[in-house]
Amino acid sequence: MKTLGRIKQGFYFDSVTLMRLGRELSGTTGVSEASVVMATEANKSILDMSGLLLPEFKKTSDQDLLIVVKAKDAATAKTALDKAEELMARKKKPAATDGDAPPAPRDIPSAVAALPGANLALISVAGRYAAREARKALDAGLHVMLFSDNVSIEDEITLKKLAHKHDRLVMGPDCGTCIINGVPLAFANVVPKGPIGIVGASGTGTQEVACIIANEGSGISQAIGTGGRDIKDAVGGITFLDAMQALADDPNTEVIVLVAKPPEPKVLKKIYTLIRKTSKPVLALMLGEGGSPATLEQAAHLAVAQVKGTDPVKAMERLERRNAILKKEADQIVARRKKAKGRYLRGLFSGGTFCTEAQIVLDGILRHMTSNAPLKGVKKLKNAWTFEKNALVDLGEDEFTVGRAHPMIDFTLRRQMILDEAAKPDTAVILLDVVLGHGANPTPAVELVPVIKKAARQVFVVAGVTGTIGDPQNRAQVVEALRAAGAYVQLSNVAACTLAGYLAATVARKNR
Repeated sequence: MKTLGRIKQGFYFDSVTLMRLGRELSGTTGVSEASVVMATEANKSILDMSGLLLPEFKKTSDQDLLIVVKAKDAATAKTALDKAEELMARKKKPAATDGDAPPAPRDIPSAVAALPGANLALISVAGRYAAREARKALDAGLHVMLFSDNVSIEDEITLKKLAHKHDRLVMGPDCGTCIINGVPLAFANVVPKGPIGIVGASGTGTQEVACIIANEGSGISQAIGTGGRDIKDAVGGITFLDAMQALADDPNTEVIVLVAKPPEPKVLKKIYTLIRKTSKPVLALMLGEGGSPATLEQAAHLAVAQVKGTDPVKAMERLERRNAILKKEADQIVARRKKAKGRYLRGLFSGGTFCTEAQIVLDGILRHMTSNAPLKGVKKLKNAWTFEKNALVDLGEDEFTVGRAHPMIDFTLRRQMILDEAAKPDTAVILLDVVLGHGANPTPAVELVPVIKKAARQVFVVAGVTGTIGDPQNRAQVVEALRAAGAYVQLSNVAACTLAGYLAATVARKNR
């Protein structure tokens, strides 16, 4: 095998485009591995783990683009590198248009002119340009969903104050999901319309609640994302509060669910003041604060019970019975494996809220938990790349995502980590979240099945799947494929964490 690479200066492509280029090269005959990435420290670390970090790459900066190919021989590797440059040059050229068709809008004013009646703009550009484009959209009378991250908090405050003044919403920055008037935006699932409205300062948390509501036979009126910083005192919860009021005024919303990590004190006080003024039932889930609901799953089930008029106590009892069954199942699974190695759980999450929820669920099941995004009482990892004891890792944190597509899209890093962690003697269980829906990886089973098959020979692999039967990835097929590969699959993050925790605890007791 021969590994060759090239360094390109003055080239920039978004992370999703680079991911697709890498996949296309990897599919070339004679090529075993290929990667096309910006030379960020995170990307160079991943190349190093994969054995693709060439010596000449080590001194590059994050303004450089790296192309590396591992192939059967030097000629094949060189051909693949040439193909990469050809593909990049092709993508630099503007797309051809039908001579009779009007030119595609190149800015927000021309888009508004081309689509009269539009009232929302979804903005996904580099962070340094995002605030400027959001201001243009607000000036054009539009609500804004700001998917972009790396927007300054000062710009966020200015934009949200302007939007509030003109009765508009700025959802974001770093707003990952919304469902507006039945239309899924960015990372979002296909759910039926219904009487439950969601305000979420958490993207994957909002998706999980919406999916469980749909899977329990109800639906969503609106799911309004705010971005995680909105609930900090500096921002003041401007969008969160305006979204709550919008749902309170919406005749199609009967129950309101709030999903967030704990807001800062001044914002929390404002939220509860507004809850008391709202005539509709409000379920407030502030993950990590305790109380009821305490998890995304509980919030969804309580909301469905409220709109269906069923007993909420029975809904909670049903979840407790399920957890007891999972505990017994864990004992049976471990008993069937003659020699289960290790003693620790390694949670590799693409959703930050799932990593938070895992810490809540596993408290009381496992000791010695660590995380790169710890709750109170959980030890912070000294190095996010080096896992200690029962490690729960949010792969969406900045140290893993600079210059890369979000881990819900790009599985490259997690695939490598699954194999690396499974091979370690102290690992007993690997826990994953698999998020379906628009915007997420279109073929999760294709990417995960090969590594799960290898990992499951060494450790127990548990996967929680977030999605609905309407999602484009076909949830049933994904679940079947992961189970056939050796994973123990659950249809909620709480259930997956519960099973994984009991498996790790059982193995640890056996291996004392």
